[in-house]
Amino acid sequence: MNDLDQLVAAASADFAAAPTPAELENAKARFLGKAGRVTELLKGLAALSPEQKKTRGAEINQTKQRIEAALTARRAALAEAELEAQLRAEALDVTLPGRQRGVGGLHPVSRTMERIEAIFGSMGFDVADGPEIETDWMSFTALNNPENHPARSMQDTFYVDMKDEGGRWYNLRPHTSPMQVRYARAHAAKYAGMDTMPEIRVIAPGRTYRVDSDATHSPMFHQCEGLWIGENVSFKDLKVVFTEFCRKFFESEDLQLRFRPSFFPFTEPSAEIDIAFASGPLKGKWLEVAGSGQVHPNVVRNFGLDPERYIGFAFGMGPDRLAMLRYGVNDLRLFFENDLRFLRQFN
Repeated sequence: MNDLDQLVAAASADFAAAPTPAELENAKARFLGKAGRVTELLKGLAALSPEQKKTRGAEINQTKQRIEAALTARRAALAEAELEAQLRAEALDVTLPGRQRGVGGLHPVSRTMERIEAIFGSMGFDVADGPEIETDWMSFTALNNPENHPARSMQDTFYVDMKDEGGRWYNLRPHTSPMQVRYARAHAAKYAGMDTMPEIRVIAPGRTYRVDSDATHSPMFHQCEGLWIGENVSFKDLKVVFTEFCRKFFESEDLQLRFRPSFFPFTEPSAEIDIAFASGPLKGKWLEVAGSGQVHPNVVRNFGLDPERYIGFAFGMGPDRLAMLRYGVNDLRLFFENDLRFLRQFN
């Protein structure tokens, strides 16, 4: 092996030993750089005769081409190795099952609210929605529940650090009855001055707030208030409507209802509504599900209507309690603890 073959072998060995592109470029400089070994050989041609220059120069150029070929091959090998490493790092195993997002579902209380709205909608009732932060007048006074009235203690609520024009604190509504007032006043204003006014039929479902927390009460809970006002609406209509609602909601024709005399400041006369199932674990037990009554004349007046002409009934029920009865849940707090093991069974 002559000196040029040894030079090609040495260059190939150095290139093969270079583990990175940067080290490969350093090896290249040792052989093909300005001070490299091939360059030194080319400089030595100056001391040779013309004939020797021709022969030796061709041999050196051929050697240079062989070294450049080895360099190019090593560059390609390093680039391929880098690509393979990147592909391994970013590998996607298509044999694994795909990652799917879990399918959500409606909360049992949301299901109950939708069911209530659908049933009353089939009986011609509108659905009203409104603010959860209310004025004292809307929450209490308009409902015949003036300041210092003892019934207010039954509806103790949370107050907001903000006052209305009369200097009274705003509150988180303790019931959805304020929506009855808002809806009825808007309805009365719309038909003001006309000889006749269409009947008011509306339910107001939504979140409400009171200072309560135990197995059957929550600081935040849901209510659904209902109102039917017209010129010839009687307590008999209340019994028919609510009986029909309960039988559709619980899907039972054998369901019994009783209206037990009670007191509410916004209705007179007033009644608690109890139900009893004809079968199942609650068979024969009377359970309170709603309050109701004929709308008090003062409240009708606050609606912007003449109580001598318009009469009607109102009721209020807790969708959370209805959901407990429908699904056999014995602790209200389970609905709001967000335990997916509990909630998944309803979907």
